[in-house]
Amino acid sequence: MSETIPAWLREEVRQAKKGKERDRIEETGRLLARLGLPTVCDSARCPNRGECFSHSTATFLILGEICTRRCAFCAVQHGRPEGSANAEEPSRLASAVSQLGLSHVVITSVTRDDLPDGGADHYARVVQELRRRCPGVTIEVLVPDFLGFEDSLATVLEAGPDILAHNVETVPRLYRTVRHGADYKRSLSLLRRAKFRMPRIIVKSGFMLGLGEKTDEIEGVLQDLVSVGCDMVTIGQYLAPSLAHVPVNRYVPQQEFEHWQEFGVRLGFRSVASGPLVRSSYKAPHFFREVL
Repeated sequence: MSETIPAWLREEVRQAKKGKERDRIEETGRLLARLGLPTVCDSARCPNRGECFSHSTATFLILGEICTRRCAFCAVQHGRPEGSANAEEPSRLASAVSQLGLSHVVITSVTRDDLPDGGADHYARVVQELRRRCPGVTIEVLVPDFLGFEDSLATVLEAGPDILAHNVETVPRLYRTVRHGADYKRSLSLLRRAKFRMPRIIVKSGFMLGLGEKTDEIEGVLQDLVSVGCDMVTIGQYLAPSLAHVPVNRYVPQQEFEHWQEFGVRLGFRSVASGPLVRSSYKAPHFFREVL
Protein backbone atom coordinates (compact mmCIF):
# COMPACT_ATOMS: atom_id res chain seq x y z
CA MET A 1 0.00 0.00 0.00
CA SER A 2 1.10 3.54 -0.65
CA GLU A 3 3.01 5.43 2.03
CA THR A 4 0.54 8.26 1.53
CA ILE A 5 -2.13 6.32 3.43
CA PRO A 6 -2.94 8.33 6.58
CA ALA A 7 -1.49 6.92 9.78
CA TRP A 8 -4.93 6.39 11.32
CA LEU A 9 -6.07 4.33 8.33
CA ARG A 10 -2.87 2.27 8.29
CA GLU A 11 -3.57 1.39 11.91
CA GLU A 12 -7.18 0.40 11.12
CA VAL A 13 -5.99 -1.87 8.30
CA ARG A 14 -3.31 -3.40 10.52
CA GLN A 15 -5.80 -4.18 13.27
CA ALA A 16 -8.33 -5.63 10.81
CA LYS A 17 -5.71 -7.91 9.27
CA LYS A 18 -4.38 -8.96 12.65
CA GLY A 19 -7.78 -10.02 13.94
CA LYS A 20 -8.66 -10.86 17.52
CA GLU A 21 -8.30 -14.63 17.75
CA ARG A 22 -5.38 -16.09 15.82
CA ASP A 23 -6.40 -19.72 16.42
CA ARG A 24 -9.90 -19.10 15.09
CA ILE A 25 -8.52 -17.36 11.98
CA GLU A 26 -6.28 -20.36 11.22
CA GLU A 27 -9.06 -22.84 11.95
CA THR A 28 -11.44 -21.09 9.56
CA GLY A 29 -8.76 -20.95 6.86
CA ARG A 30 -7.99 -24.66 7.22
CA LEU A 31 -11.65 -25.64 6.97
CA LEU A 32 -12.18 -23.63 3.80
CA ALA A 33 -8.99 -25.03 2.27
CA ARG A 34 -9.96 -28.61 3.14
CA LEU A 35 -13.34 -28.18 1.45
CA GLY A 36 -11.78 -26.45 -1.55
CA LEU A 37 -13.82 -23.28 -1.08
CA PRO A 38 -12.28 -19.97 -2.17
CA THR A 39 -13.41 -16.74 -0.53
CA VAL A 40 -13.51 -13.20 -1.79
CA CYS A 41 -11.74 -12.35 1.47
CA ASP A 42 -8.59 -13.95 0.04
CA SER A 43 -9.12 -13.40 -3.69
CA ALA A 44 -9.88 -9.68 -3.33
CA ARG A 45 -7.29 -9.16 -0.55
CA CYS A 46 -9.92 -7.75 1.80
CA PRO A 47 -8.44 -5.84 4.76
CA ASN A 48 -11.13 -7.30 7.03
CA ARG A 49 -10.11 -10.92 6.44
CA GLY A 50 -8.60 -11.35 9.90
CA GLU A 51 -11.57 -9.87 11.71
CA CYS A 52 -14.09 -11.96 9.77
CA PHE A 53 -12.14 -15.24 9.99
CA SER A 54 -11.69 -14.69 13.73
CA HIS A 55 -15.49 -14.80 14.00
CA SER A 56 -15.72 -17.89 11.75
CA THR A 57 -17.31 -15.90 8.93
CA ALA A 58 -16.33 -15.52 5.29
CA THR A 59 -17.79 -14.44 1.97
CA PHE A 60 -17.83 -17.50 -0.27
CA LEU A 61 -16.66 -17.11 -3.86
CA ILE A 62 -18.40 -19.49 -6.25
CA LEU A 63 -18.01 -20.21 -9.99
CA GLY A 64 -14.22 -20.32 -9.85
CA GLU A 65 -11.56 -17.70 -9.19
CA ILE A 66 -11.05 -16.26 -12.67
CA CYS A 67 -13.23 -13.34 -13.74
CA THR A 68 -14.08 -12.63 -17.37
CA ARG A 69 -13.90 -8.89 -16.72
CA ARG A 70 -10.95 -6.70 -15.80
CA CYS A 71 -12.13 -4.03 -13.38
CA ALA A 72 -9.32 -1.61 -12.61
CA PHE A 73 -9.97 -1.63 -8.86
CA CYS A 74 -10.28 -5.37 -8.25
CA ALA A 75 -7.61 -7.88 -7.15
CA VAL A 76 -9.51 -10.96 -8.34
CA GLN A 77 -7.77 -12.78 -11.21
CA HIS A 78 -9.09 -12.11 -14.68
CA GLY A 79 -8.86 -14.09 -17.88
CA ARG A 80 -10.65 -17.00 -19.54
CA PRO A 81 -12.18 -19.44 -17.03
CA GLU A 82 -11.80 -23.13 -17.75
CA GLY A 83 -14.91 -25.27 -17.72
CA SER A 84 -18.32 -24.77 -16.21
CA ALA A 85 -19.41 -24.62 -12.58
CA ASN A 86 -18.28 -27.31 -10.14
CA ALA A 87 -21.27 -29.54 -9.43
CA GLU A 88 -19.94 -30.42 -5.95
CA GLU A 89 -19.57 -26.81 -4.85
CA PRO A 90 -23.11 -26.35 -3.43
CA SER A 91 -22.67 -29.40 -1.19
CA ARG A 92 -19.20 -28.37 0.00
CA LEU A 93 -20.40 -24.86 0.71
CA ALA A 94 -23.34 -26.13 2.76
CA SER A 95 -20.92 -28.33 4.72
CA ALA A 96 -18.74 -25.31 5.52
CA VAL A 97 -21.73 -23.25 6.64
CA SER A 98 -22.85 -26.08 8.91
CA GLN A 99 -19.39 -26.68 10.40
CA LEU A 100 -18.76 -22.96 10.97
CA GLY A 101 -22.15 -22.66 12.64
CA LEU A 102 -23.16 -19.65 10.56
CA SER A 103 -26.56 -18.02 10.95
CA HIS A 104 -26.05 -15.71 7.95
CA VAL A 105 -24.09 -16.58 4.83
CA VAL A 106 -22.85 -14.31 2.03
CA ILE A 107 -22.22 -15.78 -1.42
CA THR A 108 -20.65 -13.96 -4.33
CA SER A 109 -18.86 -14.91 -7.52
CA VAL A 110 -16.57 -13.81 -10.26
CA THR A 111 -18.36 -12.51 -13.35
CA ARG A 112 -18.84 -15.37 -15.83
CA ASP A 113 -19.80 -13.75 -19.11
CA ASP A 114 -18.64 -16.97 -20.79
CA LEU A 115 -21.62 -18.93 -19.43
CA PRO A 116 -24.99 -18.64 -21.21
CA ASP A 117 -26.81 -17.70 -17.99
CA GLY A 118 -23.84 -15.98 -16.32
CA GLY A 119 -23.83 -18.67 -13.64
CA ALA A 120 -27.36 -17.98 -12.42
CA ASP A 121 -28.38 -21.64 -12.27
CA HIS A 122 -25.34 -22.41 -10.11
CA TYR A 123 -26.29 -19.59 -7.73
CA ALA A 124 -29.76 -21.12 -7.49
CA ARG A 125 -28.34 -24.58 -6.75
CA VAL A 126 -26.20 -23.16 -3.95
CA VAL A 127 -29.18 -21.39 -2.38
CA GLN A 128 -31.36 -24.49 -2.69
CA GLU A 129 -28.71 -26.71 -1.07
CA LEU A 130 -28.33 -24.28 1.81
CA ARG A 131 -32.09 -24.24 2.30
CA ARG A 132 -32.13 -28.05 2.35
CA ARG A 133 -29.17 -28.65 4.67
CA CYS A 134 -28.95 -25.48 6.77
CA PRO A 135 -32.51 -24.58 7.78
CA GLY A 136 -32.78 -21.24 9.48
CA VAL A 137 -29.69 -19.75 7.83
CA THR A 138 -30.30 -16.39 6.16
CA ILE A 139 -28.78 -16.15 2.70
CA GLU A 140 -27.28 -13.11 1.00
CA VAL A 141 -26.20 -13.32 -2.64
CA LEU A 142 -23.96 -10.66 -4.17
CA VAL A 143 -24.46 -11.19 -7.89
CA PRO A 144 -22.89 -9.86 -11.10
CA ASP A 145 -25.05 -8.02 -13.63
CA PHE A 146 -25.68 -11.16 -15.78
CA LEU A 147 -25.27 -8.85 -18.81
CA GLY A 148 -28.79 -7.63 -18.05
CA PHE A 149 -30.51 -10.94 -18.88
CA GLU A 150 -33.92 -11.05 -17.18
CA ASP A 151 -34.09 -14.85 -17.01
CA SER A 152 -30.80 -15.10 -15.12
CA LEU A 153 -31.95 -12.71 -12.41
CA ALA A 154 -35.28 -14.53 -12.18
CA THR A 155 -33.50 -17.87 -11.70
CA VAL A 156 -31.58 -16.54 -8.70
CA LEU A 157 -34.59 -14.81 -7.15
CA GLU A 158 -36.81 -17.87 -7.47
CA ALA A 159 -34.32 -19.89 -5.40
CA GLY A 160 -35.31 -17.70 -2.45
CA PRO A 161 -32.33 -15.74 -1.06
CA ASP A 162 -33.09 -13.29 1.75
CA ILE A 163 -30.90 -10.50 0.33
CA LEU A 164 -30.13 -9.78 -3.32
CA ALA A 165 -27.07 -7.54 -3.58
CA HIS A 166 -25.34 -6.02 -6.59
CA ASN A 167 -22.74 -3.30 -6.26
CA VAL A 168 -22.63 -0.21 -8.46
CA GLU A 169 -19.03 0.26 -7.15
CA THR A 170 -18.55 3.91 -8.22
CA VAL A 171 -20.22 6.93 -9.81
CA PRO A 172 -21.30 6.62 -13.47
CA ARG A 173 -18.68 9.08 -14.78
CA LEU A 174 -15.85 6.76 -13.63
CA TYR A 175 -17.22 3.53 -15.11
CA ARG A 176 -15.08 3.66 -18.25
CA THR A 177 -11.96 4.00 -16.09
CA VAL A 178 -12.86 1.68 -13.23
CA ARG A 179 -15.49 -0.86 -14.34
CA HIS A 180 -14.59 -2.25 -17.75
CA GLY A 181 -17.51 -4.11 -19.30
CA ALA A 182 -20.06 -2.84 -16.77
CA ASP A 183 -22.84 -0.33 -17.25
CA TYR A 184 -24.29 1.88 -14.52
CA LYS A 185 -27.82 1.91 -15.93
CA ARG A 186 -27.73 -1.88 -16.35
CA SER A 187 -26.78 -2.26 -12.69
CA LEU A 188 -29.58 0.04 -11.57
CA SER A 189 -31.99 -1.89 -13.76
CA LEU A 190 -31.03 -5.19 -12.12
CA LEU A 191 -31.69 -3.76 -8.66
CA ARG A 192 -35.00 -2.25 -9.79
CA ARG A 193 -36.15 -5.52 -11.40
CA ALA A 194 -35.21 -7.51 -8.30
CA LYS A 195 -37.40 -5.33 -6.09
CA PHE A 196 -40.23 -5.31 -8.63
CA ARG A 197 -40.24 -9.10 -8.98
CA MET A 198 -40.01 -9.77 -5.26
CA PRO A 199 -41.05 -6.72 -3.22
CA ARG A 200 -40.33 -8.48 0.08
CA ILE A 201 -36.72 -9.31 -0.74
CA ILE A 202 -34.05 -7.04 0.72
CA VAL A 203 -32.12 -5.29 -2.04
CA LYS A 204 -28.60 -4.07 -1.34
CA SER A 205 -25.82 -2.23 -3.16
CA GLY A 206 -22.50 -0.58 -2.40
CA PHE A 207 -19.78 1.65 -3.75
CA MET A 208 -16.33 3.03 -2.98
CA LEU A 209 -15.03 6.52 -2.28
CA GLY A 210 -11.58 7.79 -3.13
CA LEU A 211 -11.60 7.18 -6.88
CA GLY A 212 -12.14 10.80 -7.91
CA GLU A 213 -15.89 11.14 -7.43
CA LYS A 214 -17.46 14.52 -6.61
CA THR A 215 -19.93 15.35 -3.86
CA ASP A 216 -22.89 15.85 -6.19
CA GLU A 217 -22.08 12.54 -7.90
CA ILE A 218 -22.16 10.67 -4.58
CA GLU A 219 -25.50 12.28 -3.77
CA GLY A 220 -26.74 11.24 -7.20
CA VAL A 221 -25.75 7.59 -6.73
CA LEU A 222 -27.47 7.40 -3.34
CA GLN A 223 -30.61 9.00 -4.77
CA ASP A 224 -30.55 6.58 -7.71
CA LEU A 225 -30.23 3.58 -5.40
CA VAL A 226 -33.16 4.69 -3.25
CA SER A 227 -35.26 5.32 -6.35
CA VAL A 228 -34.82 1.73 -7.61
CA GLY A 229 -35.79 0.21 -4.26
CA CYS A 230 -32.50 -0.43 -2.46
CA ASP A 231 -32.99 -1.09 1.24
CA MET A 232 -29.32 -1.28 2.22
CA VAL A 233 -26.13 0.43 1.05
CA THR A 234 -22.46 0.09 1.97
CA ILE A 235 -19.86 2.83 1.43
CA GLY A 236 -16.12 2.24 1.91
CA GLN A 237 -12.69 3.62 1.10
CA TYR A 238 -11.04 2.36 -2.09
CA LEU A 239 -7.63 0.82 -1.36
CA ALA A 240 -5.52 -0.04 -4.41
CA PRO A 241 -4.57 -3.76 -4.28
CA SER A 242 -1.30 -3.10 -6.16
CA LEU A 243 0.58 -0.54 -8.22
CA ALA A 244 -0.98 -2.09 -11.33
CA HIS A 245 -4.48 -1.07 -10.24
CA VAL A 246 -6.06 2.35 -10.52
CA PRO A 247 -4.44 4.59 -7.89
CA VAL A 248 -6.27 6.07 -4.93
CA ASN A 249 -7.36 9.62 -5.69
CA ARG A 250 -7.76 10.57 -2.03
CA TYR A 251 -8.27 9.13 1.43
CA VAL A 252 -11.65 10.14 2.76
CA PRO A 253 -11.77 11.28 6.42
CA GLN A 254 -14.05 9.54 8.87
CA GLN A 255 -16.25 12.63 9.19
CA GLU A 256 -17.23 12.37 5.52
CA PHE A 257 -18.23 8.76 5.91
CA GLU A 258 -20.40 9.79 8.85
CA HIS A 259 -21.97 12.51 6.70
CA TRP A 260 -22.89 9.99 3.99
CA GLN A 261 -24.30 7.62 6.58
CA GLU A 262 -26.59 10.38 7.86
CA PHE A 263 -27.44 11.49 4.32
CA GLY A 264 -28.39 7.94 3.35
CA VAL A 265 -30.65 7.51 6.36
CA ARG A 266 -32.41 10.78 5.53
CA LEU A 267 -32.96 9.58 1.96
CA GLY A 268 -34.77 6.51 3.25
CA PHE A 269 -32.32 3.59 3.29
CA ARG A 270 -33.19 1.08 5.99
CA SER A 271 -29.50 0.43 6.65
CA VAL A 272 -26.37 2.42 5.78
CA ALA A 273 -22.89 1.09 6.57
CA SER A 274 -20.34 3.82 5.87
CA GLY A 275 -16.69 3.81 6.92
CA PRO A 276 -13.14 3.43 5.58
CA LEU A 277 -12.98 -0.37 5.88
CA VAL A 278 -16.63 -1.08 5.12
CA ARG A 279 -17.06 -3.60 2.33
CA SER A 280 -20.20 -5.12 0.83
CA SER A 281 -20.31 -8.03 3.27
CA TYR A 282 -18.83 -6.14 6.24
CA LYS A 283 -20.64 -7.27 9.41
CA ALA A 284 -23.42 -8.55 7.15
CA PRO A 285 -25.36 -10.38 9.91
CA HIS A 286 -25.44 -7.23 12.05
CA PHE A 287 -26.70 -4.97 9.28
CA PHE A 288 -29.20 -7.61 8.14
CA ARG A 289 -30.75 -7.57 11.60
CA GLU A 290 -31.14 -3.78 11.30
CA VAL A 291 -33.69 -4.14 8.54
CA LEU A 292 -35.81 -6.89 10.11
